[in-house]
Amino acid sequence: MAAELVEPPVRLGVDARDEEARDGGDRARVAARGDERLEEIGSDEALALRGQLAVANARLAYRHYEAAFSGARWEFLAGKGALPQRCLWASTSTKNPAYRDVLYVEELIGPHTVDTMPEETIRAFQDHGEVRGDTVREGVEEAEALFERLAAVGVDVDDVTLTLEQEGVQKFADSFAELLDGVRSKRGQLAQTA
Repeated sequence: MAAELVEPPVRLGVDARDEEARDGGDRARVAARGDERLEEIGSDEALALRGQLAVANARLAYRHYEAAFSGARWEFLAGKGALPQRCLWASTSTKNPAYRDVLYVEELIGPHTVDTMPEETIRAFQDHGEVRGDTVREGVEEAEALFERLAAVGVDVDDVTLTLEQEGVQKFADSFAELLDGVRSKRGQLAQTA
């Protein structure tokens, strides 16, 4: 998942300003889907891995992000006026009450990131959140090892992310269709009164 999130614009030579923020993935949905797969497997080994996929996936995505926006190629693009994208962490509220309510905020702090926290998460973070530096850069080796452990217990992370991508696209398509229906309805109402 990480490579697909930030690579295309840079690889294609697209000015990164055209896409100021790229979605690093919906943390709550990644966590939920990963945990669902682990619970379906049900072994002690699998259940011990719950609650870790969302942060690990984001950390690996961020590592890829930093690699994509550094080095000779990026320096050339920056010299031509390109600005880096920002890594967008979507839905960083914690849906599972077993997890710390500011987990995805605290663990994904880093330069050039944007966090779309809902108001309740903002309040929770103001109340008891901790800033411990650039936490998104911590534990990258452990994140890689987690992916290996997930595969060993039978979780296909690529399938999890593909499922999430398909669901996300469908949600946006459904919302857009609903918006168009509303516009058509309003247009019809206005046409009748004119």
